[in-house]
Parts: sequence; C-alpha cells; structure tokens
Amino acid sequence: MRIELQSVCKSYGRAPALDRVSAEIGPGQVVAVLGANGAGKSTLLRCLAGLVGVDRGLILFDDEPFRRDRLDLRRRLLFLPDFPLAYAHHSVIRHLGMLLRVYEAEADGVEQRAVGLLREFDLLPLAERPMGSLSRGQFYKASLIALMTLDPELWLLDEPFASGMDPHGIHAFRDEAAAAARRGRTILYTTQILDVAERFADRVIVLHEGEMRAFETLTTLREQARGTAGPLEHIFRELRAEAVARNDA
Repeated sequence: MRIELQSVCKSYGRAPALDRVSAEIGPGQVVAVLGANGAGKSTLLRCLAGLVGVDRGLILFDDEPFRRDRLDLRRRLLFLPDFPLAYAHHSVIRHLGMLLRVYEAEADGVEQRAVGLLREFDLLPLAERPMGSLSRGQFYKASLIALMTLDPELWLLDEPFASGMDPHGIHAFRDEAAAAARRGRTILYTTQILDVAERFADRVIVLHEGEMRAFETLTTLREQARGTAGPLEHIFRELRAEAVARNDA
C-alpha cells in the first residue's frame, strides 16, 4: 500500500497534535515514528487507522482519499495500540477467530498460519486461556498474532517494543515484520527507543510538538550527523536544545 499524507493537521482543543505533516510511504517499507511524549506519534497512527478524523489535510491510500467511513480501505489495515482491546472472557483462539470473521479473512491455510504463529510465540499451550488471564506481554503477543494472521497491507503498531513481550517474542515479531515487508506490506510503528529504530527501520519519521522534523533513511541521517553521535541521538539533542532555548527566551 502506498500512503500519502498531505499537510495533515489534528488538534485536541487548542493543542495541536499534528501540524502540517506531509510524507509519502511506499509498499515494502518499515517506518519508525519517533518523538517524545506528546509529540503526536500515537495521533498519527490513529489518523491513519481512521480512529480519529483529521482537521485539515488529506490522507491517501493508493491515491484514494481515506476517510473514516471507507470500510473497504480500513479492512486493508490493522492498528495495534500499546494496550490492545479484547474481551477479557474470550479465549485466545476465540479472539483470533472473531477478528478473522470481522475482516472476512477465513481463507484456506489461515488456520495453519494461526497455529504456526501461536507456536512460534509460545502461546499454543495457552490458546484456550481467557485473554484476561494473560500477562501483559502474553496479551500483546496474542493481539500481535491476530494482526500477523490477518496480514493486512498496512500494519500500524503503537510501541510494540515497550509491550512487555519477552526477548523471544520481540525477536519473532521483528522476523515476521521483516518478512511481511518483503511481501510488500507497509509497516509503521512508534517507539521512543532510538537503538531499536536504528536497527529496525528503513526510514524514520521524527515528530516534535506535532511537527515533522525529519523523514529520512538512516543512511541520510548518518550523513547529516557526521559521525558526532548516533544519527537519531543527534536529532533529539538538537530538538531538546531548541526547546530549552525557546523556554528560556
């Protein structure tokens, strides 16, 4: 899926969450969205998922305007928040089956795919357990398995590396996401962990107070940083210095 953001603006009251954000993201890319708390990261993903509408600007999916009522386009994506939603009394396997029915994704081989992912993420022995009885990391893995089983064209994940998953789960997620990108899926995830973004992203979006301050490949950012620090650390130091100077003025 090709995504285009054209001067997207979103405010909550008088506080701007996104301010004239523009970008083009092609299929097969893994994009990390970075920024401090309140920078607009989650709002960007929620706008792309259709959970909130934009105030101004335009979002295009494959050159088609995306609106919240475009269910045909929304079925081509799945948003996984940092605290996923699920019925606590539903079992892991029932939760997965419900999403497959909602997305009309009950194709041949999907059951085998689901079982394979449950096994890969060490959740197969817990498949009949209620979602509400799982630890936070297990709960997130169960929700992540649903996303990967559906395999939408656009993956939107809010803070997957701060989800409480164990190291094996994080490693398995990275492998599955990289394989999905090779199949042409577009993957956007938010994080505040600079090292993760530098090791697992084709491009990075840096948001600061709702504005996009960078949308580059890591190669370009390294050239801009000139080796003085990690490329993302260099950007965040500059943004922090700018904020301090503005507050002192």
